[in-house]
Formats: sequence, C-alpha cells, structure tokens
Amino acid sequence: MHAPVLHRRLALIDMGTNTFHLLIVEDRPGQPPHVLVRTKVGVRLGEGGISKGEIAPLPYARALQTMRGFKEEIELHQATEVRATATSAMRVSRNGPDLVRDILETTGIQVEIIAGDREAELITKGIRQAVALGAEKHLLVDIGGGSVECIIADADTIFWKHSFEIGAQRLLDQFFPEPAGVFPATSLQGELEFLAGKLAPLTAAVAEFGPLAGLVGSSGSFDTLADLSLGQVRREADLPPSTPLPVAAFEQHFAQLLTLDHAGRVALPGMFPMRADMLVVASIIIKYMLTTYNLTTITTSAFALKEGLLAELLGRS
Repeated sequence: MHAPVLHRRLALIDMGTNTFHLLIVEDRPGQPPHVLVRTKVGVRLGEGGISKGEIAPLPYARALQTMRGFKEEIELHQATEVRATATSAMRVSRNGPDLVRDILETTGIQVEIIAGDREAELITKGIRQAVALGAEKHLLVDIGGGSVECIIADADTIFWKHSFEIGAQRLLDQFFPEPAGVFPATSLQGELEFLAGKLAPLTAAVAEFGPLAGLVGSSGSFDTLADLSLGQVRREADLPPSTPLPVAAFEQHFAQLLTLDHAGRVALPGMFPMRADMLVVASIIIKYMLTTYNLTTITTSAFALKEGLLAELLGRS
C-alpha cells in the first residue's frame, strides 16, 4: 500500500532530440518545490534520421521504452499531473505524430509538440530559476540535438528570442559524418562559415540590444563542459542550479577536443560518453559566440525547459 500523498505532485517530461528528462516534484506551499525524481535517458531520438525528416526505427523504439519507464516512475511516486513536451526532432519528423499516438496508447501520456518560440520562452523561465541575471542583458543559449535556442534577456524581460534548427545532431550529420576519428580542420572552418550565415539574425539582435554581460548555457553540452572543467561526471540529481565555466577552461577543452579521436574524447575525465562526438560540434557554436559577440563569461544552468514549465505551472515564473 502507498502512503497517502498530502501535497500536489507534478511530473514534467522534456523529450529532447538527444535526451529525455523526467522531473517529479511535490509542491509544498510556501516552500520551493521538493524534488522527488530528477533523471535523464540518452534516447538519441534524432540519430540516423533527423536530417532526413524522420525518426529512425531504433530511436523510435528507444523513445517508447523510455516513456514506459518514466510512466512507472510517475506511478511509483503518485504524481497526479503529468506534462510532456517534445521539441525539434518531433517538430520536424514526418512520423512525429505517430510517436505521439503510440506513446499515448502505451502509457496514457499525452505529449505536446511545442514550437521553437515557446521552447525558447520556457528555457528562459527555467534559466531564471537557476541564474540571477539581474538588470544586465545576457545571451541565453540552449544547444539541443535538433535546435539551438538563443535568447537575449535580463531577469525581467526577453528582448529577443529565436529557435534555430541547427542542433548538434544535425551538425554532426553535416560536418562530422565519421566521428570515430579526429574532427577535420576543413570541417571546423566549414561549420564556422555555416554558423556565420545561419546565426545572422542573432548577430543583428546582439548589435541592436548589446552589449551583453555574458553567456548563460543550458542543456547537456554545457553540463558536460562544466564536468570536464571539474574532472568528474556529476549525476543529474547532484547538479547545482548553476556552475561557472571559466572561459580559459572552455578554451582548453575546446582545443583538446579538436585533437582527439572518439576513444580519446570518451576517456576524458568528466566526459559523458553519449556526448563525446556532439560536444565537438556544440563547442564550435560556443566558440563562435564567444568570439563574435565578445563574451567573456560562461555560466552553465542545470535548469532549462522542464524547470521553466514547472515555474509556469506553479505561478512562479
């Protein structure tokens, strides 16, 4: 027999292109939400298909299996409200609606596929729970597998936001099709030129709204870069809301990533193996932004979309 639940319990699922996240909290009035479960699964939903506009059979099966596992956790912790959001991979895939239907049929969980603008808004709300932005404008960046959200914001106002469909899985497919080896120098130049074109709207926005106080990054790539600087992989449940990432440490890791093959990257202390290849193309995005927008600080936020949705649901955004 389960003990009776005294407070409202909410489960939030963020179905990203790389990683599915589950957050289960108990809302205790007058207190911060009490976290019961904070976990993630590397589903790699975009693997082998996102650049072709479909979810491939193996990731499709992994997604269903992961959602069944999440359903068990939700039932175990007696959460009565469940919100599941899906982002880039599901937005652009021909069979995204089929996966939504199959998840509903097998778990009873209704998945909402959200637009890029909405994703950027929720990421901002999540980051604000973790990082005190103050009155200074910052560049908030979430590098996902399918899309990259860029927001210019302070603690109170979003001045500009955009979701670019240039996530790490897409960049991997385009610039690093054989990631077992070392990232080619020609691909580095190619990706930087590609980003200069694709991120032109952001460059214009920085010119309009800048200068910016610093870069705040949410998502797995930033978590892993912070782990590399600490020399250890931190468990999801142990992540503090934010971690400073010294730019010098980032530059050191970036240079190192460009010299190593896959096995060498996996062997780095603090490397989350699933990110060993994506981190290369994601780091090039960060390097481009630091250089182009003259940013001198990096803060990593462990909070992103699901925490933003939670803040919204609890009226604390």
